[in-house]
Amino acid sequence: MSIPKEPRQLMINLMYLVLTALLALNVSAEVMNAFITLDEGNKATTATVDSQLDQTVRGIKELLNDESKAKYRAIGPAIDEVRNEVVSFNGYVDQLRDLLLDEAGNMNKKVDEGDYTESYGKKVPRGQKNKDITTRILVDEKKGAELKGKLLETKQKMIDSYTKLLNENGEKFGLKQEEIANRIQNIANNLPLKIDDDTWQKSGKKSWEEFKFRQMPLAAVLPLMSKMQADAKSSEASLVNNMAELAGGRVIEFDAFFPVVSAKKSYLIAGEPFEAEISVGTYSSQINPADIGIFVNGSKIPVGTDGKAKYKAATSGLGEKTLKLDAQVRNPLTGEVSKGSSSFTYEVGQRSVAISADKMNVFYIGVDNPISVSAAGSSSNDLNVGIAGGGGSLSKTGSNTWMVKVTTPTDDCKVSVSAKDMKATKSFRVKRIPDPVARLGNKEDGSMGNGEFKVQKGLIAWLDNFDFEARCDIQGFNLVKVSKREDPVETANSGGSFNGKAQDLVQSAKPGDTFYFQEVKARCPGDAAGRKINSMVFRIK
Repeated sequence: MSIPKEPRQLMINLMYLVLTALLALNVSAEVMNAFITLDEGNKATTATVDSQLDQTVRGIKELLNDESKAKYRAIGPAIDEVRNEVVSFNGYVDQLRDLLLDEAGNMNKKVDEGDYTESYGKKVPRGQKNKDITTRILVDEKKGAELKGKLLETKQKMIDSYTKLLNENGEKFGLKQEEIANRIQNIANNLPLKIDDDTWQKSGKKSWEEFKFRQMPLAAVLPLMSKMQADAKSSEASLVNNMAELAGGRVIEFDAFFPVVSAKKSYLIAGEPFEAEISVGTYSSQINPADIGIFVNGSKIPVGTDGKAKYKAATSGLGEKTLKLDAQVRNPLTGEVSKGSSSFTYEVGQRSVAISADKMNVFYIGVDNPISVSAAGSSSNDLNVGIAGGGGSLSKTGSNTWMVKVTTPTDDCKVSVSAKDMKATKSFRVKRIPDPVARLGNKEDGSMGNGEFKVQKGLIAWLDNFDFEARCDIQGFNLVKVSKREDPVETANSGGSFNGKAQDLVQSAKPGDTFYFQEVKARCPGDAAGRKINSMVFRIK
């Protein structure tokens, strides 16, 4: 009795390939929801395998109750040991998942509704885009290393249980020493639950957890963890079915069949070929490739010995493309044919680079100017961004965002972007911050009550309808008082607040007087010197 590795591998391959393709795109809410869908699919797969395993184990134990099978009864406790190890490991992973969900959510030491929100009608973790929590807990606080150790420990204990069973009972089961050794070696080499040390070591990362989890959003980490749980459950199924075969049992259980597409890319540039592996998604006993039929848009695709069908088609035209998929599986024991269908959608696009100012289509001297840059079909890590003109400089602030600083007015400050075989340049104007407006209180000129005028403390420079965080300061002004049948009185004031002479002049105001604020100057961020702005006239009433 055995459950093949092919379905599990198909699901794993599908997850990784889709995960890689999605990470190459901008991480939007839709992409985050796709990660959550992958996680839910992994958990559903684990539940399906667990349900079928329960049926298998019940059948084995009924078989072992038969007196003719008495010599095989040591298999029962060994199966229990293996299953308990998997329960313990998956429980540990669940606790780690809950910790991440809560820390990225409402941090109340438990996972509840406060740790979730709704996105596009779907319940998703509130902190699904959070990379800091996953990095801190799994990398900096070593929980990722602990997870790796727990995984390897669980795998070894499962192998040890199987090894002990065969070493102590193999000959009684009718196995030769050479066959016992081969079975143990085969199990040790092929259990799905494992760590791929070769990949992360070649990546140049310091550790497995650094490679897997650093700066990964929570939504991407969750399916990685549920994939480990699915691997543990598949390893359990492999061992349980292998032990059941020793007692002579063989059962083939079919659940739901559906075509699975493992595509190299889900987003393609026009002219690139669409390539995918298509197989049957299910968990059952061994399936002979001759018993599998896979159809794409009505055409049958040859199935290999690994249960996979390779599909390749040229891409033409832009936009969304859909493959209609059908699968047929024949039960070799009963002859019954089970069928299923699904569809797979991918998108064909053009290579393009987008450069956009996040606030205005102009760069202002003296303030931070945010821009966004993206290239279809390229990761943000592959973008090379430069600036020329306007005394510009760049600093990266996010995966696809940069901050621009400029110092010199110009009509041709160029931002350039290159990625793979794509290049683009966009010109921006560089301008000084617009002139602020001088006000006394909240007025620019007009009439003002005598009492209201006397309580004013000075002039303020206002930047109206300017999207950036910036403040301009009044450098100085001349204040002139004109009263009926008297000579004008004038004083110069430095700064925005009234100095002593200006304050005395303001306090001497009486109805009918006119006050002139002239030669008003202000200085804004990026200004080498003050600039002349609006004058004001107030008649005291």
